[in-house]
Amino acid sequence: MKNQLILSALCAATALALTACGKKSDTTTAEAPASADAPAAAATGAAGGMPLVVEFPPELIEGTPKPMNVPNLVQAPTKAPEFLVPEGTVLLSAGKTVTSSDDAPIIGDLTLITDGDKDAGEGYFVEILDGLQWVQIDLEQSAPIHAIWLWHFHSQKLAYNDVIIQISDDPEFKTGVTTVFNNDYDDSAKELGLGKGSDQPYVESRFGKVVDAKGTKGRFVRIYSSGNTSNEMNHYIEVEVYGKPG
Repeated sequence: MKNQLILSALCAATALALTACGKKSDTTTAEAPASADAPAAAATGAAGGMPLVVEFPPELIEGTPKPMNVPNLVQAPTKAPEFLVPEGTVLLSAGKTVTSSDDAPIIGDLTLITDGDKDAGEGYFVEILDGLQWVQIDLEQSAPIHAIWLWHFHSQKLAYNDVIIQISDDPEFKTGVTTVFNNDYDDSAKELGLGKGSDQPYVESRFGKVVDAKGTKGRFVRIYSSGNTSNEMNHYIEVEVYGKPG
């Protein structure tokens, strides 16, 4: 409860700051990536593809960060990553229905996850229960998926635990499941039976996290997390799924 009160207070301050600045979001064509301690890297994604154009929120960091005792942690980038997708790739998830393992969010509503707004202030994010939880997007059609761009709460320097992203045509995720991202480095989400993940944990930022789905075909996208390095709760601001309509 104490962590929830602190987070709510920080979010309220964020909302006031956004109002005072009169800023909303800026449209950025993805640039070469960089992190606090690494040089810019080459574009990733589909070889010979087109740069994916994504809209990013303004940067606004509030509060004193807590220690993040996570191995192989990727620091927040200082530039938007450049991600290439095949020509004809479009945003499939806008306004689509979102369900969750927690059907009564503590803060916000699940519709916020596909509403297109990526700001981190109060009223822009959903908070669901602690422990291993998931959110799921129904794309309403099975389609090849090329990129999943994810924004957790990013107005604090923190990292979310056990981020696992799966794609399937089965809404129950019992058959035909493909895992496209898994940073469960210590197998703490062993109830899923996936084993240790090979993807690296990362610090949240306004640039979110882009995951290469490599054309995996499916109708449903499910994303797991298990709290973060500041508290035990799970938060989502936006999830964008890019692919080609079926």
